[in-house]
Amino acid sequence: MSIQIVSIGKDYNGLCEDGTELSVLSLYLKHPYLYWDLHIEESHSVFKVYKVKVRSRDNMEIVVHECPDWDTFASDLQSSLATVAGGDIILLKFAIENKPLFLDIKNNFPPLLKQIFSPRCVPVIVLAFGFRDRPSCSCPMCTSDREVCVSPLEGLQLAKDIGLGATYLELPNLYPRNVQIYFGEVMEYYILQTMKQKSAATKSRKRSQALKVNPPKLGQPEKMPDLKDEPSQYISDIKSLLDHGRCVDVVFCTADMNPTSAAHRVVLCSVSSVFMLLFGVKSAKDSCTQKTAKSLFSVHQEPEASTRNSPVRVIVKDVLFHKCLPDILHFIYSGASDWQLLEQQLKEKLNDPEEVNHVSHRVQSLLSKSDTGSGKQLPLWESLGLFFNNTLLSDVIFQVQDTKIPAHRAVLVARCEVMAAMLSGSYMEANRALVPVYGISKDTFLAFLEYMYTDTCCPASVLQAMALLIYSEMYQVSRLQHICERCITTQLQSVPSRELALTSLNVVSLLRKAKFYNFENLYTWLLHFVATHYLIFSQKQEFQDLSAEEQNFVEAHKWPSDSYLAQLAEYRRYIYSPRCRCAVM
Repeated sequence: MSIQIVSIGKDYNGLCEDGTELSVLSLYLKHPYLYWDLHIEESHSVFKVYKVKVRSRDNMEIVVHECPDWDTFASDLQSSLATVAGGDIILLKFAIENKPLFLDIKNNFPPLLKQIFSPRCVPVIVLAFGFRDRPSCSCPMCTSDREVCVSPLEGLQLAKDIGLGATYLELPNLYPRNVQIYFGEVMEYYILQTMKQKSAATKSRKRSQALKVNPPKLGQPEKMPDLKDEPSQYISDIKSLLDHGRCVDVVFCTADMNPTSAAHRVVLCSVSSVFMLLFGVKSAKDSCTQKTAKSLFSVHQEPEASTRNSPVRVIVKDVLFHKCLPDILHFIYSGASDWQLLEQQLKEKLNDPEEVNHVSHRVQSLLSKSDTGSGKQLPLWESLGLFFNNTLLSDVIFQVQDTKIPAHRAVLVARCEVMAAMLSGSYMEANRALVPVYGISKDTFLAFLEYMYTDTCCPASVLQAMALLIYSEMYQVSRLQHICERCITTQLQSVPSRELALTSLNVVSLLRKAKFYNFENLYTWLLHFVATHYLIFSQKQEFQDLSAEEQNFVEAHKWPSDSYLAQLAEYRRYIYSPRCRCAVM
């Protein structure tokens, strides 16, 4: 067995007792009680190689590869790095007063060492030779010797940057006593640790060679079934409100009160502060919004009795704007983002470029968010989401348990066909301001409404996701079903095995519900999940609730398989058998 030591850098000259140029390693390895029979091998192009026997160990030697100069090391970098890669202990040397060399080592060498030895950890000794003219001060106000000498803090930081268990040492001279005490003890510690590691690796290798039975290889579990994804229909759902004219509560008119277009206050207010001011949702904070509202619109005041259930009539003052109003409304209901399409439609309807610029500027003023402190137009699902669980402009209230939750018929009708039939058809809920909801918790219903407004959903737990999945199936919101299924599977896969064994969550109960409500994809996924964690679920009481067909499926797809468990048991019997132990001994 041999230990490879790679030393790079020049030792501090001129302070050896007999005046000869000896290296710190050669001085240390001449210790008569530790090492003997030191002889120099044929020199490498970069490194000087010599070997020494370890006195306390038979067949144990130390091989030193010593490069006395950093420039020589860099002259044949590829060969030098190959030698460093084979080292068991690395020694980096520089003079304390040679600050440029230190900075060069600091900038270039730590990344090379990490690249060479990753993921292996190799001890590195950073050794600084010499002494400073006067003790350097480490306080922030003192700058003595900082430009010409390497400070202790800089040396320690270099060792920290190298990592790999690097150690920083300072050696003022090459007196043998100093070398043995300060440098020798650290080197001896690393040599002993390396000996132990290599000895343990040798024993492990011999033991592996002695074993005639190789350990079984555990394959990967079966791939979980893919769950369906459904693209968002949010924009098309909101546009359908405009196309079909359902739940309209705003009618745009000419100056002589002829109705031309219909819209919805909640959508208009979600994208424009001008409409918020116009419909009394909030007061304007700047004069620009007030000016735009007055120049474009005016609300027709009608008797209170006739306006109780009828749409608000809005007179459009600007003739050109009114001419392009259908296109502008489609632009708003499409998310108010495709300006290129709007300009093309304006050009087709208006022949004069000045008129096109006039209407385009009007639309920009209409959608400006200057009064809110943000000039950026939010996506429609974010701006409309501001009205979620908000009493502003709400025209329906749901009674869930002991809580009243406000909502907007237009949003619900656009996003859910069942809600559309319930709130705008011949059902009694169509004419009721307070709609009771049964069989669902407040939190689950709020999560359902949040999806209606924002097109996103994030259930707090697996059980809430399952409840929301059942509710979305009841209201036939297919994309929400797929989101809930994905949420259930993601949360289950994130549970560590130890917590899965201790959790009170009944996965078999989830499987029963998935089968009862015909969630076929989720049902199949849960069966595979139980099979993949067979060793955990087979010990649970709920495992007995599986049907015979389901148990047969789990047994057929379980992981680890019976064949692997049998091979593992055979391997363990062989390892712990007396014959195997005697072979190792």
